[in-house]
Amino acid sequence: MPDRTPDRFWSWIDLCEREGIDSIWISDRVTGPQPSLEPITAFAAIAGRTRRLKFGPSVLVLPLRQPVVLAKEVATVDFLSNGRMLLAIGVGLDDEREWQACGVPKRERGGRTDEAIVLMRRLWTEERVTFNGRYFQTEDVAIMPKPIQQPVPIWIGGHTEAALRRTGTLGDGWLPSFVTPEEFAEGLAMIHRYEREANREIEEDHFGTFILYHVAGSREQAIERAGRHLVRPARLRDTSLDKTYYALGTAADVRNAVEQYLAVGATKFVMRPVGPVEGIAEQLEALGRDVIPSFTPLAARN
Repeated sequence: MPDRTPDRFWSWIDLCEREGIDSIWISDRVTGPQPSLEPITAFAAIAGRTRRLKFGPSVLVLPLRQPVVLAKEVATVDFLSNGRMLLAIGVGLDDEREWQACGVPKRERGGRTDEAIVLMRRLWTEERVTFNGRYFQTEDVAIMPKPIQQPVPIWIGGHTEAALRRTGTLGDGWLPSFVTPEEFAEGLAMIHRYEREANREIEEDHFGTFILYHVAGSREQAIERAGRHLVRPARLRDTSLDKTYYALGTAADVRNAVEQYLAVGATKFVMRPVGPVEGIAEQLEALGRDVIPSFTPLAARN
């Protein structure tokens, strides 16, 4: 979000509300050289401007937050928006500077995340909560008002073994990024295994993924327009543009990418437009006009 004023951002939000796009997702970086919005604060503002649009972080770095405060913030936004708050969480990046700046040892992020999930769920659903964990303790505390959603679903980001185990044993859904359909299918199978071991069951339609897309007249044109704006995570050895998580080309090409994930069990999609900032509105319009309608009957059946 490179603009110095919020006007362009609000124009995107208004467009999403008009075009029938289900939800808006905001990445989470507390520190960093690029402009970025703090998600929970942004969602409060979006909730006041819209009536239909849902919103969620992609993904919220949970161990950087104090879970009682975060539970209160999420409950407040969900209450005031009439249940439109989505929550996807992860354990964050390896940048030591961010962990140091927030006063959280990076080595503790997994344990803090697991405890925070349990504690927040209890705060959202129980009248008073006493919790004695390794990292967090409460004594007979309550938060009010409770969220509209009971409880707010917590989706887990990432596709490391730890993330898959956390999804199967604690999560309400899975939302990885930069995974191929084959990798998605493998991860889904592992999650189901952890579910069975924990005697749990996640709802069938709570498995999604991120897809970076650009709609143009041809694949070559899309690559030319979006190429330098594409995110290529350092953790990935293969950043070929042939990977399915880059949906570049005609609207039919983008729809085909979605269909490949549908075939292996994905049911939710966070579509991130990539390209010059002045073309983002055009990309959102193409998504609402040329991609989403093809899947609306399918979504209605789920």
